[in-house]
Amino acid sequence: MELGTTDQKAAKKFYMDLFGWTVDDAPMGPDEFYSMFKLDGQDAAAAYTLRKDQQEHGVPPHWMIYIASDNVDESARRASELGGKVIAQPFDVMDVGRMAVVQDPTGATFCIWQDKKSRPAGARNTNGAFCWADLNTPDVARASEFYTKLFGWKLEKDEKDPSGYMHIKNGEDYIGGVPPAEQVNPNVPPHWLLYFETSNCDATVDKAKQTGAKVLFGPVSMENVGRFAVLTDPQGAAFSVFQSARKAKVA
Repeated sequence: MELGTTDQKAAKKFYMDLFGWTVDDAPMGPDEFYSMFKLDGQDAAAAYTLRKDQQEHGVPPHWMIYIASDNVDESARRASELGGKVIAQPFDVMDVGRMAVVQDPTGATFCIWQDKKSRPAGARNTNGAFCWADLNTPDVARASEFYTKLFGWKLEKDEKDPSGYMHIKNGEDYIGGVPPAEQVNPNVPPHWLLYFETSNCDATVDKAKQTGAKVLFGPVSMENVGRFAVLTDPQGAAFSVFQSARKAKVA
């Protein structure tokens, strides 16, 4: 999970205050640095300042999702064959990994990442950790076909859920979903929306608002699932917070 922003210093403070993240900054060049957010010593997310050319081309502040691959070159080639657009061909990120930037056939952008060396697992199952991702697209069928063939995901509907929401299953793990097209705002370009975990959705939303965030939707509850809201940070990057109903029952 990577944040591209117009004010890296302010964004760092916002998310550190909101989620309790700490940060390690690594120099990238003159007056540039790359920020790694941490939770209890584990990687939680990252951030950088949008380049001048990105801003000139109208790229807004945004959260980007990275999807793992054993072979990023093969995945990028396959993505192109399946109708996607490779915006940035595979390239090395120092000795850490190799990546490509891809736009799916419906217009949503994501990154493919291949580790060059083993690293500890990222933060999970705690406040402030990434927990889910929704693909918002007007063409669910086309997107489903693309990601299923590219990553081997399964997209399933819950028979008890009349909304038509599709759950994304990677192996045995549910990792995200695809809302029905009629629920997608036609004025918003196709995109991946990232969810971060919280034990108290309303309190997190209130805290975010106090520090400059805007609420786009919610908080609302989904029976037996949880409570969530969609926000934009002070620079305009959209994200969601999610409080699990299942965890509350276990507790």
